[in-house]
Amino acid sequence: MSVQAASADFLQAMAQSSRERVARARASQMDAELKSQALATAPAPELKLSSSGFDLIAEVKRRSPAVGQLDSRGEDVGARANDYALAGAAAISVLTEPTRFDGEISHLREVTAALKGRVPAMRKDFLVDPYQLYEARVAGAGGVLVILRMLEPAQVAALLEAAAELKLFVLLEAFDESDLKFAATLVRDYGPRLKLLVGVNCRDLSTLQVVPGRLETLAPSLPRGVPCVAESGVESAADAARLARAGYQMALVGSALMRTGDRIGLARELLIAGRQCG
Repeated sequence: MSVQAASADFLQAMAQSSRERVARARASQMDAELKSQALATAPAPELKLSSSGFDLIAEVKRRSPAVGQLDSRGEDVGARANDYALAGAAAISVLTEPTRFDGEISHLREVTAALKGRVPAMRKDFLVDPYQLYEARVAGAGGVLVILRMLEPAQVAALLEAAAELKLFVLLEAFDESDLKFAATLVRDYGPRLKLLVGVNCRDLSTLQVVPGRLETLAPSLPRGVPCVAESGVESAADAARLARAGYQMALVGSALMRTGDRIGLARELLIAGRQCG
């Protein structure tokens, strides 16, 4: 099997699992009712980026398919998110995918309650349907992840239309130059209507391992005029500095923050290093 086919298999398996979750949820609550709740939910805090030139999306996730278990089952995810905000993170990413990441939508609710409106939370999942954006907004989220490679253009458009209506920011996730060209088109078409970020994930989806150098290789292809996010493989202050020099304005960091014994200290180190080099 080719690497590209293996990557597609992983994403399509996750997409199918996501569709099944939507079907189960929809059986108990229809779209119109959930959408009405979402539109009536108190606004999330705005995503505000620092004038210092480099920001952090800090992630709460219980498990990584590449690394394994990252926390104890009893950990207070709200307390972790609170520490991330205290350290200066611009947003908190929350994994809600249950089959490979041990996530739950309840984690998003716990995080948004703990943050008390200081910074937004972002639902990170393999989203395929606007229904999941309504779920995210009801849970208090201010943003969502959209994986471009996993979706048809019409599906991406449906998600972005829903995000605009719900006033959610969107992190568009890319893996290669083709994805980045598509992202640039979306920034052009939707940028005036909603807050967009463009991220590059440097993980090989066939092996789930980080691909050294992918973030720098793709940096010249990053869209202009939109904050760009380095995803995966950011472990240290040196990594943050290197990626800031390459042209990234933000980093999304999960596993390194989950594994460290000093999550506030590491988050601050990443921000300082990125801002000194950005």
